[in-house]
This record gives sequence, C-alpha cells and structure tokens, in this order.
Amino acid sequence: MLVCRHKLGSIKDEKLGFSVSVALFGGKYLFCRHSERTTWECPGGHIEPGETPLEAAKRELYEETGALEADVRPVCIYSVDKGGGDVSYGLLCRADVHACGPLPEGTEIAETRTFDKLPGNWTYPEIVPKLLNYVSGAYEP
Repeated sequence: MLVCRHKLGSIKDEKLGFSVSVALFGGKYLFCRHSERTTWECPGGHIEPGETPLEAAKRELYEETGALEADVRPVCIYSVDKGGGDVSYGLLCRADVHACGPLPEGTEIAETRTFDKLPGNWTYPEIVPKLLNYVSGAYEP
C-alpha cells in the first residue's frame, strides 16, 4: 500500500472520496473507536453528495467525537494506492477542538479518548502514522 501527500488544489474536489482530521483537544490527540472494532482511528469518513470535503471533515468530526467547537483547517490531499489501479483520494485536516459534548445519538462510535502518546493499535496502521506526520510537518516527500 502506498500513501502519498499532494498539495491542496492539486486534485479536484470531485475526485476526493473522504475527509479525515487529526484532532487535538486540550493539547492531546483525540481519537475514536468504532463500535465494531477494538482499534483507534482519526475521525473521518465519506463525503456525502452535495457536501464539500471541508464540510465533510467538520461533520465527521462532530459525529465521531462530539466536537461542538473546533477550528478545522485543510493540510493536504492524500492518496492511498492499494495496487492494481485502485487509488483513492481524501482531504486531510487538522482540527483544534475547543469544546466537546456527548456523541450524537445513533453514532457508530463506541468511545472517544484523548492520548498524551500515540496508541499503537490503529484501524489503518499503514495510513495513520503517515497522516500524523503530514499534519506535524514531518512528512516524507
């Protein structure tokens, strides 16, 4: 699997299928755990019809963490190439969360948690460490 960083605007919004945010709350990383998994992930998901990638990032952040107030800023576009011509593109954002409420009713998220240090059990272990590096500025070219 190949994960690559692309400049904002270099891939048209129509090609983006998802938005993901690296979220920070109170100086700590904020991750969520899906109810069907035991692993941690960044809040994010598919872009709905008629929604911009940034709108999707904000919606997913709320749905998966309960974030009520947050500054969400686009960082880059990233691609995931699974081989055989299967490439998908997404918007990566940084979300500085200022206030959280309860998770919305009907969410698929079992829990959210803040971490001083990064957990090792990721839902997408080939992808998440690279996204964290992209947001921190320590990305690979």
